[in-house]
This record gives sequence, structure tokens and C-alpha cells, in this order.
Amino acid sequence: MHASVKTWYAGPEDQLETKVDGYVIDIVRADDLLVEIQTRSFAPLKRKLGELTQTRRVRLVHPIATEKWIVKVDAEGEAFGRRKSPKRGRVEDLFNEMVSVSHLMERETFAVEVLLIQEEDVRCYDGKGSWRHPEWRAYDRRLLDVVERRRFEEPEDFLAFLPDDERLPRPFTNRELAKAAGIRMNLAGKMTYSLRHMDALTVVGKKVNAQLFTEAAGMPGAGSANRASEAT
Repeated sequence: MHASVKTWYAGPEDQLETKVDGYVIDIVRADDLLVEIQTRSFAPLKRKLGELTQTRRVRLVHPIATEKWIVKVDAEGEAFGRRKSPKRGRVEDLFNEMVSVSHLMERETFAVEVLLIQEEDVRCYDGKGSWRHPEWRAYDRRLLDVVERRRFEEPEDFLAFLPDDERLPRPFTNRELAKAAGIRMNLAGKMTYSLRHMDALTVVGKKVNAQLFTEAAGMPGAGSANRASEAT
């Protein structure tokens, strides 16, 4: 998948796999923009991105599969089964990884781009298990299409993930965010954590044992917490 995304993203003038400041960079553009493609966890890139963004512009590109097909292949790589996975990724899944690098969004040199894609998840029988219950291992991930691109260049761009005041009155808890946004509680917690660490969100109190959040001062929507308090 990494190689496929790199090929899709790179332009004719781009340099690939080029060493910059001691690090190998996936794509280097003519204007010196560094593009790093990460298909999985951002955690291994934390130090690399932290050092590079001190002096250089870096864009982190992350694909999320909104549609996926499971393909089973035999030992020779011949496909003999293909079905659509019921799992559908969404752009909010980005926060599963942003917890590692959210603090870097305060730097003008750092940006994140999400590619919403269609992919094939190829699995191969590993010879273990029984004929009734065979075990399959991940074999390959294939890029089929990029259906949408979303770029986030500053902290306030991420506030678009928060539902409006009507659906999510300020201040709000993680549980209220999860319900309003239609996401898991665990993901809502990662979202508020990330937004806080890029200074886009702030804690303004507690409701029982749950923290209450609202937009940080200077951000669009800031002051909603005060309006909500006055209304009550």
C-alpha cells in the first residue's frame, strides 16, 4: 500500500526516497516540501517529524479505506475469493493516529492530508489451522482508487470535526461528542486529546467525573461555553 500511494501521489518533478537531514524522505517536491506517507501508526514517525519540522515544511499523508474488499489467494498468489468488507473507514479515524503528533500542528511547517480510498485487503492461507477452520495471514494491501482528499494545515481546520452547537451544545463531554458525531467513545476521547494538544480545545470544568470541553480562546466557536452557561 505504501508504494502504491507514493506512486499515486508523486508528480513528474518529485524526487523519491531522498535523504534530507539524515532521514530518507518518501517524496521531495521542487519547492522543498517534504512528503511522508504513513499507512499505519504515526508513533514511529514522532521523532523524525519533530526534528524535520523545526526547519522544513513537512506534509504527512495518511490513507483511510472507506471501502474495502477482502481477497483470498492461494500459495501461488492466484485469487479464488473476493467479498466486500462490512467495515467502512471514515475521516474521523485519523484521530486514532493523531494522538502521537497532534502537538506538531502548532507549527506552521507541519500539515496532514487524509486520502479516503478504496482498497483490496489480500490474504493468503498460511498452512496452519484445519481445512474446516483455515488461518489466513495478511498478504498485501492494494490501492484501487482515491475518492477524496482532505488537508489539515492548522489547528482550527480540525474543529470542523466537531458537530455544530445545535447538535453538540458547548461545553460537552466525550460521551456527548461520541453520540453527536456518531463515533465510538474511545475515538471521541482521542479526538479531544488531540485537539487539546494542538491548543484548539480547552477544558472548562467537569460534569460529575467527565471533563467538559469547548473551543480554545481565539478559535472559531470560542465563547460557546459562556453562552451555554448564561442560557442555563
